[in-house]
Amino acid sequence: MRRLDITRDTCPMTFVKTKLELEKLKPGEVLEVYLSEGEPLDNVPKTARAQGYEVLDISHVEGGTYLVRIRKRGGGG
Repeated sequence: MRRLDITRDTCPMTFVKTKLELEKLKPGEVLEVYLSEGEPLDNVPKTARAQGYEVLDISHVEGGTYLVRIRKRGGGG
């Protein structure tokens, strides 16, 4: 499982960094993305879904930080 922390980044760099990591995944692998509430939390999951990735869940970590787990489709699970 890969992890990416983009809590200090702003849009559009949040999704650019996320997309670069997602492209490294093999089918079925999961990327954990730590991001801030607001625009990144609204846009990263929505854009990932639009590009064919599966957003498994979104959970609150602490303060304004959230964790989004995204899986590359095609892994059979």
